[in-house]
Amino acid sequence: MEPVEALERIAFLLERQGAVTYRVQAFRKASAVIGGLSPDEVRKRAANGSLARLKGLGPKTVHVVEEALSGEVPGYLARLTEEAGGPLVEGEQGQRLRRALRGDCHLHSDWSDGGSPVEAMAATARDLGHNWCVLTDHSPRLTVARGLSPERLRAQLSLVAEVNERLAPFRLLTGIECDILDNGELDQEPELLAELDVVVASVHSKLRMESAPMTRRLLAAVANPLVDVLGHCTGRQITGKLRPESQFDAAEVFAACAAHRTAVEINCRPDRFDPPRRLLRQALDAGTLFAIDTDAHAPGQLDWQIYGCARAEECGVPAERVITTWTERQLTTWTETGRTPRR
Repeated sequence: MEPVEALERIAFLLERQGAVTYRVQAFRKASAVIGGLSPDEVRKRAANGSLARLKGLGPKTVHVVEEALSGEVPGYLARLTEEAGGPLVEGEQGQRLRRALRGDCHLHSDWSDGGSPVEAMAATARDLGHNWCVLTDHSPRLTVARGLSPERLRAQLSLVAEVNERLAPFRLLTGIECDILDNGELDQEPELLAELDVVVASVHSKLRMESAPMTRRLLAAVANPLVDVLGHCTGRQITGKLRPESQFDAAEVFAACAAHRTAVEINCRPDRFDPPRRLLRQALDAGTLFAIDTDAHAPGQLDWQIYGCARAEECGVPAERVITTWTERQLTTWTETGRTPRR
């Protein structure tokens, strides 16, 4: 096993496990440092004990590199593989739907509050078996997440085109997770949103708004022809810093989603699992489409999709109602013409 491969695999498994960022970044930084050296220089430094003098490497990562160079599977990786490398759900739960998936409509990069570069996120999605994924960094109002101004978003579109040249035939689609403002309007220039392949709209502020105004807020968003997916609809947090579900008329909102062909996101993050099963079943009965999305902020979190697949299967969601089972052509045709033409 090559040192970079070992360091990257450790980082992936830590992210998959939901480890704190600083633990992951130690291995990602070490991987970048080692990857920037020639194999001969890495071996020479390992032999003379100077690896530890490289900025970005510490005792733990140096030990991983040395073990990998000796032809061993590093002990840290072996322990982590045993602890966190197995199936995330038991048995065949969710596997049928997971095998049908072709993409992911919601992920973040280091352009907003994600921890890894755009190309690393896209390449990991490809390596996990996807044909496409959608880059959906945050919109301007979410300053805590370094939301993208119109100028930064336009710059990101150019980067996506470059990434697609390198990763073809895999396709990284342009997108955004756009804040739903208090009145239901969207937090980005409409003309710019119209240029994107996919728009996920989510509420990130005033989550405890009373039910009636929250219902009006969501109804305005899902009826907007620029919106393709309603993200984590209740906004709940079920682990860590707990947050209750936002209150709204689910029957009315899901009926509007069905009428306007706006997909309801099945958010796979273990701290969200949004919507809860009772609302997922209600959306199913209302006739909505669904997007099984990771909302990943790191490469290893892209493997969380099985959680959403398991919940969807448990609630009886058929694969044909899941837009993340569609081809890239089917998806982009739908987003362009499924409700109101955008271009």
